[in-house]
Amino acid sequence: MMITRRHFASLLGAGAMLPNIGWAQEDPVLDAVRSTLFGITSEFQYGMDFLRERGDPDVVAALLTGLRYSGRRRDEIAAVMAELSGQDLGTDWFEWMLWQERNPQIVPHPSLIPFKREVLLGIDENFDVFLRPEYLQRDKMKIRLEEITWGGVKKDGIPSLDNPTLISAKGASYLKDDDLVFGVSINGDVRAYPLRIMGWHEMFNEVIGGVPVALAYCTLCGSGILFETQVPGQRKPLVFGSSGFLYRSNKLMFDRTTHSLWNQYTGKPVVGPLVDSGIELKQRPVVITRWDSWKASHPDSKVLSLSTGHRRNYGSGVVYQEYFASPELMFPALVDQSQHRQKDYVFAIRQFGAARAWPLDAFQGKPVINDAIADRPVVLMGDPKKRSVRAYERKSHRFKTVDGTLQDAKGVRWRVTEEALISPDGTELPRVAGHISYWFAWDNYLGDAASVYGG
Repeated sequence: MMITRRHFASLLGAGAMLPNIGWAQEDPVLDAVRSTLFGITSEFQYGMDFLRERGDPDVVAALLTGLRYSGRRRDEIAAVMAELSGQDLGTDWFEWMLWQERNPQIVPHPSLIPFKREVLLGIDENFDVFLRPEYLQRDKMKIRLEEITWGGVKKDGIPSLDNPTLISAKGASYLKDDDLVFGVSINGDVRAYPLRIMGWHEMFNEVIGGVPVALAYCTLCGSGILFETQVPGQRKPLVFGSSGFLYRSNKLMFDRTTHSLWNQYTGKPVVGPLVDSGIELKQRPVVITRWDSWKASHPDSKVLSLSTGHRRNYGSGVVYQEYFASPELMFPALVDQSQHRQKDYVFAIRQFGAARAWPLDAFQGKPVINDAIADRPVVLMGDPKKRSVRAYERKSHRFKTVDGTLQDAKGVRWRVTEEALISPDGTELPRVAGHISYWFAWDNYLGDAASVYGG
């Protein structure tokens, strides 16, 4: 996904003039930052001297955009950034982005808006629906413009699957037993969506069990979250796609009705017309598990077909192979690694007015955990080998596994379903929505606002 300087040069030539970029003439700061990409040598040198003399670090955000896409001028741009910020990070865009995240007190100069628009619209003019100047004012956004980065694809460059073709479990001969799938069951409608396909699309829009839903899969942060898409104030369910933008290594999805940008991790709009709507997408339960396990417990499940309408290599272990195998992030995000490594898996719940995470390795040798979130007792059943966790309310019960069955403290055996735990007398304990995630995403988006299970 990382763009190269050569790729950018092919997309945006020096001196390019773009329509409707929304910048005012005769702004010397804007002229100076534009010179990093669009100025001739004398204009660039004059611009850098001007910014040095001006001496304000509020232009570092704009220079950082120039640094990412510039070629031969990177050393000189970095030198100006170091002088203005007091930090010498060389030409390392990744480290400068982390520095920027650490320093939210530095408010970017207003020239950042027209300059960043000009650069991004030079990559894809369709980005204009997300980047209208009125949406990008600092007091109108829920995230920082300077931290929005291009992920290397154009709008819908990662195409969503909208009401895709499904086949029977018996007909899914392309799947291997150890392939991982997203398992979903709503009102008896049971579906499986293999990660080896969803990694290429990162989003589906479906109606499952009569409920309009979207699965937003951020491959970079390891999280697939199932959201209901019928929201207050909208006559029809929202349909989501991938914008091509990232925020702290998390995808920014968008709805096709208003073209607002949404934080995939929180299910909230962060840029655009819906920012002040108060909407937060409701989560539905989803589980990651092995295909053989899902097929055994749900033999009548429908499964995503390879006939998606797109040409991709849907082979096992192909998509994002190097990224998933690496301990490193592809895009910058600050993360506290004092207790967990940045790409350790956790199971995340944001319900009942609170947020709590359980490290996946907590389930090693301990398949059942009795815990609570916001004083609401929950029981979690996990299997690290399958990257699988399910959570349920447990009320006053405490559970354990005995000979592969779930029992309470009185020895009563409970049946485990995708919707609830069910006792012999018909008592039901409902499922609690949650999802798997890399640690860095949980820590970066929730931090001190959340708790973490410690055993």
